[in-house]
Parts: sequence; structure tokens; C-alpha cells
Amino acid sequence: MRNHIYKILSVVMLSAAVCSCGEYQRAQKSTDPNYKFEFAKRAFEEKKYVQAATILEEIVPIFKGHERAEESLYLLAMSNYENRDYETSGAYFRSYYSRYPKGKYAELARFYCGYGYYLDSPDPQLDQTGTIKAIQELQSFLDFFPRSDKVSIAQNAIFELQDKLTLKQLQNAQLYYNLGTYMGNNYESAVIVARNAIKDYPYSKYKEDLELIILKSRYQEADLSVDERKADRFREVIDEYYSFINNYPDSPNRSEAENIFKIASKYVQD
Repeated sequence: MRNHIYKILSVVMLSAAVCSCGEYQRAQKSTDPNYKFEFAKRAFEEKKYVQAATILEEIVPIFKGHERAEESLYLLAMSNYENRDYETSGAYFRSYYSRYPKGKYAELARFYCGYGYYLDSPDPQLDQTGTIKAIQELQSFLDFFPRSDKVSIAQNAIFELQDKLTLKQLQNAQLYYNLGTYMGNNYESAVIVARNAIKDYPYSKYKEDLELIILKSRYQEADLSVDERKADRFREVIDEYYSFINNYPDSPNRSEAENIFKIASKYVQD
């Protein structure tokens, strides 16, 4: 009995699939843009996003100036978004809110444009152009729709993206620190990169790590200085130490900072 039921269900599912495929082919071959639109809209509702996007790509140019132009463009953007093609969906979302800045879907278009780029943001070690684009789009969304129910989602995404950019800078600063004096004073480069990151992203969770690199870099510069400049350089180290300890009194790196301070203090006392 159970096998018989499974066979019936299999036949029903296969028939539905064949029917759906046949209707999709008819929609592709049809010369009626309204029929195509209705099919695409239904396909989207049934989560057949590839079919919806394929048909909508054909009719969006045809519907330009038509009463269905706005909805068809938004559906095309959303179909690509749901397909996880965030670069393509972003282009269509931007096209939508540029054409219809006060349109029915303007708020959602701006949000999903930025959020799609957020979902597609690359790992920190890679080029961060996409991350910057995501921040710009999400910030634009917040500027246009500050009372949206998606504000907190956009803000949290921006914070996460900014942390990713900060981590990228932290990795760059660490690289300079590791290079030391190879082909120049890389400690100074580490300080510059770290300070710029702190300036650009003052609330990042990586701020402590950046300040520690500054302290350690200043220490290395002082230690490598000629004797007549050591005292002044180590005074700078002490200043950085107090700044670090005041900001992070319970830091897990406090013992390392304390050791640097002890050495620096000996040179200043001399």
C-alpha cells in the first residue's frame, strides 16, 4: 500500500514538473509581454527565480513607460537577489531607485541593494571594493529611510562591514610590523596604517589591537635608534604606553605593555 502511494506521488510530482516546464517554454516563446509578466510574477511567487529572471529580462525593456514597468523592474532585481546574484541584483535595484526615487518599492530597493552587497562582501584579505560599495548603499538607505523597520539590520551590517575594513588595515599594519627594517623603516608605516584605521573606524572591535601595534612599533623604533635619540624616542613609547593602559586597563596584552614600559623607563631615567 505504501509503495503504491509513493508511486502515485511520484507520478503527480513528475506531471507537475513537466507541466511547469511546458508553461515556462510557452512563456519564452510567447510574443505577449503581459502573458510573460503574469508568468514571471507567478514563477517568482513559487520561488522559481531563474525562470522569473529570464522572462523579466526580456520584458523589462519592452515595458519601459508602461504601467507595469516599475513592478517588473523590481521583480527582476528581487529575482536575481533571491538567486544570490547580488552584483546583478544590485545593478537592477540601483536602476529602480534611480528611475523611481519615490516609487512603491524604493525603500526595499535601496535596502536590498546594500544588503546584497553586504552578503557578497569578500574576505578581509581580498580587495574590499565590494565592502565599501555595500557600506555606501546601506548608508544611503539609512539617509533616505531613517524610520524604516530595517534600520537596525542595516546599521549592524555597516558595523560588521567596517570591522572587516578595519581588520584589513590591521593585517596591513601587522605585515609592516613583521617586515621591521627590511628595505626601510616599516615600523613607521605600521604606525601610519594603524592610526588611519583608528581615525576612520574609532569604534571598531580591533581598536585595541591597532593601538598595541602602535606601541610595539614605537618601541622597536626607539630600540633601534642611535644613542643620542633614544631618550626622546622612549619618551614617545611611554606616552603610547599610558594611552594604551588608560584605554584598556584590563587588556590581555597588559603584561607585554608593562614590559615595554619598564625598558623604556630605564632609558628615560638615564
